[in-house]
Amino acid sequence: MSEETCRGREHVEAAPTFRSPFQRDRDRIVHSSAFRRLEYKTQVFVNHEGDMFRTRLTHTLEVAQIARTVARALNLNEDLTETIALAHDLGHAPFGHAGQTALNKCMQKFGGFEHNRQSLRIVQYLEDRYLAFRGLNLLFESREGILKHCNADQARSLGALGHRFIARHQPSLEAQLANIADEIAYNHHDIDDGMRANLLHIRLMLDSPLFARFHKSTVQKWPQAPSKQLLHSVIRAMMNYFITDLIQSTQARLAQIVPRHPDEIRSLEEPLVDFSPQVRAEHLQLKRILRTQLYHHDRVLENADRAQIVVEELFNNFFFDPNFIEPADTSDLDPSSGCRAQLVADYVAGMTDRFALSEHKRIFRTDKHANSA
Repeated sequence: MSEETCRGREHVEAAPTFRSPFQRDRDRIVHSSAFRRLEYKTQVFVNHEGDMFRTRLTHTLEVAQIARTVARALNLNEDLTETIALAHDLGHAPFGHAGQTALNKCMQKFGGFEHNRQSLRIVQYLEDRYLAFRGLNLLFESREGILKHCNADQARSLGALGHRFIARHQPSLEAQLANIADEIAYNHHDIDDGMRANLLHIRLMLDSPLFARFHKSTVQKWPQAPSKQLLHSVIRAMMNYFITDLIQSTQARLAQIVPRHPDEIRSLEEPLVDFSPQVRAEHLQLKRILRTQLYHHDRVLENADRAQIVVEELFNNFFFDPNFIEPADTSDLDPSSGCRAQLVADYVAGMTDRFALSEHKRIFRTDKHANSA
């Protein structure tokens, strides 16, 4: 992707003096309020469970690092790739996927809730930093990459941005890369966090032939290695394995097609940025182990259940609260309208874990001293 082939912005702006338009987009993401809030949003473990676990922010930075490394190897646009990677989780609700599930349930009558669509909504409307336009006025290519999922009905309302979901086409190579870098990052750092939380154990991970293979080779090389450093070495070796295969497999596909314009990439039915079939199968097998052993662990599910209750009760409270937000913003809204529901969803989705918990405690007085107050 180059400046010559990009589709530009919704609102025309003068070109930056010392940056490319893609660098400008990246910098706008980094300086956004939504990006800062990622520091206190759940990845797998709720933010207050411990400072050592990944948050949405640290996950995002790891995705961006992987994506930029691969982009350089493939001679893609590094700044566009990094922009998409840094923005891909902006729309996540508090408490990760549990929060998204709860908000989606609350929003069923009003089109549902999905964090990728919310990420796009943030950069197009909700960030309020400029006098000349709403949102961040990002390039088409940046917004295209942020929107990973969208059903056909929703896509029809998005114009050119939604066309690929209707035509079943692909986004840019940079967007494809950011998407798969996300998968690589969470597959590997969730092993680390799961082990640290004592929810995953070596004997369970050895059920993965891939993990077992790298664990065996590492132990053979470092037989006296402490368990902590041993695990980090295994994870690094696995990441290098996946990233190397991703680069080499993608290079081979690009060499066959030799695309001359981004629209040639968009018109394809299958992504070009991907693993080889064998490594894709190993990647999916690792995901299955994490899903059954970590994401569906009793402790994780118990926290998820509590988180969903918090989010649902916050949504319902604000939806039926006549004093919610500024009176001027809601005075002419029917309480049953989708407009009000979207306002409330925006507000709750923008909360950090700790703010959602403190608001829930304030409103519902769930602390032990509530009855004596």
